[in-house]
Amino acid sequence: MIETRKLAAILAADVVGYSRLAGTDEDRTLARLRGLRSDLIDPAIAANHGRIVKRTGDGALVEFRSVVDAVRCAIECPPSALMRQIGWVEEGRISGSS
Repeated sequence: MIETRKLAAILAADVVGYSRLAGTDEDRTLARLRGLRSDLIDPAIAANHGRIVKRTGDGALVEFRSVVDAVRCAIECPPSALMRQIGWVEEGRISGSS
């Protein structure tokens, strides 16, 4: 039997302070997170040849073909998300950790 191996880069991402934000206003926080995912995060994953392996409430595990693709995606997402949040008060911002 021939063994086939596959190398992959895994990106683990998490929203910083999600529980605190959801505790304050769960509906608004979830709506904003969904908007960030659909408008910014998911397109960045697709553009960098990523595949979402698992979503958690405020995070995800994403598989990439190469480390370069994973790093590009990680670099692209935070600035885009922060630019979208200009004008929100500091305690209401959603930020990520990868």
